[in-house]
Amino acid sequence: MALKRIVLRDFVIVQALDLDWHAGFTVLTGETGAGKSILIDALQLALGARADADVVREGCTQADICVEFDGCARLRPWLEAAGLACEDSSLLLRRTVDTQGRSRAWINGTPATATQLRALGEQLIDIHGQHAWQSLTRPDAARALLDAYAGIDSREVQGCWSRWSQARQALQHAQSAQDSLQRERERLQWQITELDKLAPQADEWDELNAQHTRLSHAQTLIDTAQTTLQMLEDDEAGVITPLGRASHLIQNQEHLEPDFQNIADVLASCMAQAQDARHSLQSYLRRADLDPERLAELDERLSLWMQLARRYRRTPDELPALLAGWRQELQQLDAAVDIEALHAAEQSAQQHYQASARVLSQQRALAAPRLSRAITQAMQGLGMEGGLFEAALSTADSPGAFGVDSVAFLVAGHPGASPKPIAKVASGGELSRISLAIAVTTSELGEAGTLIFDEVDSGVGGAVAETVGRLMHALGRSRQVLSVTHLPQVAACADQHYLVAKQRARQGTLSTVQPLDSAAREAELARMLGGERQSETTMAHAREMLAMARQAPAPRPPPRRAGRQRPQADADRTRSKPGRAANGARNTNGG
Repeated sequence: MALKRIVLRDFVIVQALDLDWHAGFTVLTGETGAGKSILIDALQLALGARADADVVREGCTQADICVEFDGCARLRPWLEAAGLACEDSSLLLRRTVDTQGRSRAWINGTPATATQLRALGEQLIDIHGQHAWQSLTRPDAARALLDAYAGIDSREVQGCWSRWSQARQALQHAQSAQDSLQRERERLQWQITELDKLAPQADEWDELNAQHTRLSHAQTLIDTAQTTLQMLEDDEAGVITPLGRASHLIQNQEHLEPDFQNIADVLASCMAQAQDARHSLQSYLRRADLDPERLAELDERLSLWMQLARRYRRTPDELPALLAGWRQELQQLDAAVDIEALHAAEQSAQQHYQASARVLSQQRALAAPRLSRAITQAMQGLGMEGGLFEAALSTADSPGAFGVDSVAFLVAGHPGASPKPIAKVASGGELSRISLAIAVTTSELGEAGTLIFDEVDSGVGGAVAETVGRLMHALGRSRQVLSVTHLPQVAACADQHYLVAKQRARQGTLSTVQPLDSAAREAELARMLGGERQSETTMAHAREMLAMARQAPAPRPPPRRAGRQRPQADADRTRSKPGRAANGARNTNGG
């Protein structure tokens, strides 16, 4: 996989740029402030970096970045799983940013997310910046680099750490809350005991009220039943006897008047109903009982219901559900204060974490000397003969998601010196060279087919600069290497040379990028050697540097290591097709 083409429009101070890239080692040079790093910034944005409205050229509505890669057949499974087409092994990434900072992204013409761009970017380009050494002073960055070098996968330890942390937090929470939980438990137990004395049952309240109503009005009900029965049975003023006589009279005349039959039937029905009512009243009076003792019991129980309902601010019929809820809360509290079970779970999780972290520490202990030797070897060719690099392992102050190890990078710049933390190395030149040694050694770790070195050679010069250039040229034999440099010794070793320049135009200051032929390349090297005023001496020196770079044997780069497979992502499917890239660079900035 290699970067094939980059197209910019209205990006920072670039009005329009259409630039082809080639295999091998390519350098970008130019005066300070010309915008050499703008291309790097554009690539990072196309690969999912955070978008900002400041990248839009002044006076324009949006910036547009389009990047094309070839040889991407290896990415086909990833792209297909994400619903993204990959035709003829080419890959096109596009991103736009407007003046509000809003961005849109496409992969092969299909709308995509910045997360998907970043996932692809990890497999396409590896960028080494000039201040990379600063991050290596942090233990977490040093550990990450060592793990990457050794191919260590720490996900199992991270999972164990997460489970241990959760178990530990649960135990700590239970222990800190134990006193308050116990008080809450005692309160619930007391309330449950009080309600248990009443033992309220569902629907009991309604039944108690019905019984109490009947008993409290028992005498009135008996008197009413007796009076009603007397009105039905009385021979003089009762209802049943006259109904019987009337029914008998009307039946005797049915043969004379057929209509009397219906009347006789009605009277017979009334007679039957009156007799049924009499029998029911007689039955009620036989079983009716004033029962003052039962009435007193009901009064007492209803009073207790009302008393507890007022105390707990509930309606009486809610007391059974309240008691059931308290019992459930008490069961939950009894489970929550099971400190022994929580402690056992925490101990088990800790043991699993420690076992997994121990394996991780062993892997790092084996890898640290290998990384130390590889970077030490790279330092020897960068003007630090006898220098020493050491990846030092120690036990961290506290365990963490990545194990129990603390990794620090120590450096000795010359023979006999004791290795010290990289942050305490005073010389800026040494820092740059050490950073470059680390970058060169670790650049072979990933799957990215394109390596970008953004002024990592800052602070070096002379023979060391020549070694840096030859080393990058050697790396370019197996991978595409791009370098932003201010060193003529490095630029002389490149297979391709691009010049970045600023120019004044009606639209303001614009940046251009042009490929250099042999003559223009000699002139640019002469400028880098002696400034704007070129002389025959600087031109001769430039030609000599180019000739020597072509003849000098290149140092052997470190062997490539197999990368790990990246995670897959999802995307929606849409399709558009970009135009073909032409050869060479095409700047269309207005004059």
